[in-house]
Amino acid sequence: KGIFMLFTRDRNFYRTLFHLMIIVVFQNIIAYSINMADNLMLGMYSQSSLSGAATVNQIQFLLQQMTLAIGDTLVIIASQYWGQKKTKPIRTFTGIALATGLILGLTVFILTTLFPREILMLFTKKESYIIQGMDYLSLIRFTYPLFVLSTILMAALRSVETVSIALKISILSLIVDVSINYTLIFGKFGFPEMGTKGAAVGTLVARILELVIVVIYLIFADHKLKLFCKDFLHFTKEAFSRFFKILWPSFLSNTLWALATPIQTGILGRLSADAIAANSVSTTMFQYLKVITIGEASASAVLIGTTIGEGKGTTKVKEYSKTLQVIYLIIGSVLGFSLFFLRIPLLSLYDLTQNAYQMADQILIILSIVMVGMSYQMPTGIGIIKGGGDVKYMMYLNLISTWAIVMPLSFLGAFVWKLPVPMVVLLLNSDQLFKCIPTYLYVKKDKWIKVLV
Repeated sequence: KGIFMLFTRDRNFYRTLFHLMIIVVFQNIIAYSINMADNLMLGMYSQSSLSGAATVNQIQFLLQQMTLAIGDTLVIIASQYWGQKKTKPIRTFTGIALATGLILGLTVFILTTLFPREILMLFTKKESYIIQGMDYLSLIRFTYPLFVLSTILMAALRSVETVSIALKISILSLIVDVSINYTLIFGKFGFPEMGTKGAAVGTLVARILELVIVVIYLIFADHKLKLFCKDFLHFTKEAFSRFFKILWPSFLSNTLWALATPIQTGILGRLSADAIAANSVSTTMFQYLKVITIGEASASAVLIGTTIGEGKGTTKVKEYSKTLQVIYLIIGSVLGFSLFFLRIPLLSLYDLTQNAYQMADQILIILSIVMVGMSYQMPTGIGIIKGGGDVKYMMYLNLISTWAIVMPLSFLGAFVWKLPVPMVVLLLNSDQLFKCIPTYLYVKKDKWIKVLV
């Protein structure tokens, strides 16, 4: 009976949560599959093409994290207004988010236009990779403002519980991107063989389609937001101030985390060729399951924000919070066991040296444990605490854990203590485990429940 006390009896909670979660998870999986398909086809074409595009994708990753901070901020504010069924303020804050995102996207576009070589040299010194990267960047830079705008518009729709259009757009984007890539990378069906540039064409066309479709949907099919009204561009100094007060902790946290990721990858990259191969294979499998956790967090943030906006009180929000945490642990355990038991059949698909195979096997065992911890602390921190309006807690937790604990320990483990590669991977991912304790203790309090509207 005790365990069942942790589950809310509100059937509407489960309907809303699983509707949002299933669609957002599938959308994330498809979006990740687009990147995987690009990498797979470029890898089949040539190693320098793959490495050149991968170098440019470091820029995309940084932009993506900054854009997610803007989108998450919009969801945090807008979902509370949606709980009150007030759409006029949502339109205003969506306008502010789009203006902020457009400035960000154009800034990255201008920098990559004026200083492409200099920027790529921050990530690699190998000339062949830089040449291929500049080819790829010459077209892919046009996608940056498009990506930012479509991501923020889909975040606005998600905040009012409209998620199916984003899934349909992602499916169409995958089909278009993969079709054009296959045709232009390898020069099929009488088209020219464009290599790296062909992959960029596919991504650019897909990004244009994404933005066009979401705008058409908002104009002709959306009946909740009615976005393009006069309120859309009705900015006030107070609204700007409120938006940026919530934005800056997430923006800083996401940016510094995005900068830390290539450094962490670089630590393993300096150990051995087998270490790079083993980590690459293991991380690919891990990332596919990670997107499920990200989907949980996105769905939870909307649900918690809407509940606070509806004015149901602290008791109901905490009741939902307890149920969500149990669901996270159940799903995390399933994902962890899945990664553990599927590791051998999945590894058999790759052509690895014996040493790389053993390393990958050990890394996947470690990541299957990490998966459980991550599946609890990430959606609890992002979906419940941050979704509940407390944006600073996650910033402090991430900055301290990444820069004060994980990075120094990983560097010492790799280069001073000379630990085996799987142990270095454990240190690199250790924050996903130890953050569970402070996150659990913090979410038990009421401090994170903040009425922002």
